[in-house]
Order: sequence, then structure tokens, then C-alpha cells
Amino acid sequence: MTILDLPEAHSLHAKQHPPAHEDDAELTEKTVFGFWLYLMSDVVLFATLFAVYAVVGRSYAGGPTGRELFDLWFVLAETAVLLASSVAFGFVTLAAQEQRKQATLLWMAVTFAIGTVFIVMEVYEFHHLIEEGAGPSRSAFLSAYFTLVGTHGLHVFSGLLWMIVMAVQLARDGLTATVHRRLGLLGLFWHFLDVIWIVVFTEVYLIGVL
Repeated sequence: MTILDLPEAHSLHAKQHPPAHEDDAELTEKTVFGFWLYLMSDVVLFATLFAVYAVVGRSYAGGPTGRELFDLWFVLAETAVLLASSVAFGFVTLAAQEQRKQATLLWMAVTFAIGTVFIVMEVYEFHHLIEEGAGPSRSAFLSAYFTLVGTHGLHVFSGLLWMIVMAVQLARDGLTATVHRRLGLLGLFWHFLDVIWIVVFTEVYLIGVL
């Protein structure tokens, strides 16, 4: 019998080297908590931008108003596209939970494609406004509009880049615990952007055309 065979030695060894699943659970808890802190900082950022827009959103400086500029049907289509991407990511989550790697990759590609359509539509909208002389320097209203909507667009673009990274990791490593954790955080981020866009649609576009 060696010292490692003694119960006391086994107990000491377990304390010094906890099971791997306990380490994974602790890491997941810390990562999720840290990500929630990040999302709260994003909430503060967008709340500030919404507040600025609420203050200067009627400062047209003799320039065009939201009613003159915004095509509500086009923006409704943008909204439908972004919501569809969120639904598609829901299928990413379901496929990942069922350990279906190929289905997860497929639905992530669908989500990426729909999200790209949203970005293209937003870039087209910005280009169209600038071509009409309604750029961000035209008035305080337009400065606040471009800043708020553009910040949301940059977040969507960041989410698309994140999807590319996750697709590479998933294809290389499979549905490991780490990949599951990161997919969960990506899903949280993507759905958060949907919520922000609903507020943008209501405050900027819907009220803006009234």
C-alpha cells in the first residue's frame, strides 16, 4: 500500500485537483457573469444615445424631417429581416443542444446570411440619405440618427464576425463545452440586438414619421 492508497491522501488530492466539470462550471459562471456586465454597459451606451436622440430629434435646422426621409415600409422590411435572423439563431441553439454539429453550422450560416442582408439594407439606407444631402452633418437630428442607428449596425456587424469565428471553432473542435458556452453568449448578444432594434424602430422611425 502506498501513501496514495490512504483515504486521507485521496481526500487531499481531490481538494488540490477538483474534478474538471467543477472547473468548467465555475468558468462558465464567471464568463456568463462577465458577459452580462458587458451587456449592461451596452445598455448604458444605447440609453445615452436614445436620450440624446430624444433631446435633439426635432432639431432639423431647416433641413428634412423624419417624415420626409424615412420609408417606413423599407424599415419594416429591415425589422422583419433582423427578427428572422433571431429565429434562425434559435434553431442554432436547438441543434447545438441536440449535439447536431452539421445542423448547427447550417443554421448559423442561415443566420449569418440574413444578418448580412440587414447590414446591406442599412448601408443602402445611409447611402441613399447622404445622396439626398441628408448626411450626419446636415442637422443635429441627422447626427443623432446616424450615430444611434450606426452604432446598432456596428454591433450587428460585430455579431457577424463573431459567427465566423464560432463557425471555425465549431468545425474544428465540434460541440465541446467551450463551444456550447460561447454559442450561448453569442445567442444572448444577438437577441439583445433585436430588443435594441425594436426600440430604435419605435423611437426613431415610427414616431419620426408621425
